Amino acid sequence: MKTSTHHHQHGNKFTSFFCSLFGHHYVVSKKVTQHIKEYKCIHCQKEVTTDVSGKLSVLTPQMQEINSTLEDMYQKRKSRVVHQVA
Repeated sequence: MKTSTHHHQHGNKFTSFFCSLFGHHYVVSKKVTQHIKEYKCIHCQKEVTTDVSGKLSVLTPQMQEINSTLEDMYQKRKSRVVHQVA
């Protein structure tokens, strides 16, 4: 018989229960652009991001990839604007 240690993806049962009762306590974990950010719950480690409508959505691998691309484009545009002003 195979035994496995299953770890909950978003923290332990107590923190998940706490979040289900009181809601998540998100803090900014990454600023993608001026308007798009990624957040992580300090209790259960659940990750979310700002979506196109300004609401929070689960941070899926696809959303992480989109955010990474947006961040690259944003940084390039930002540095180009700084060089044009200088």
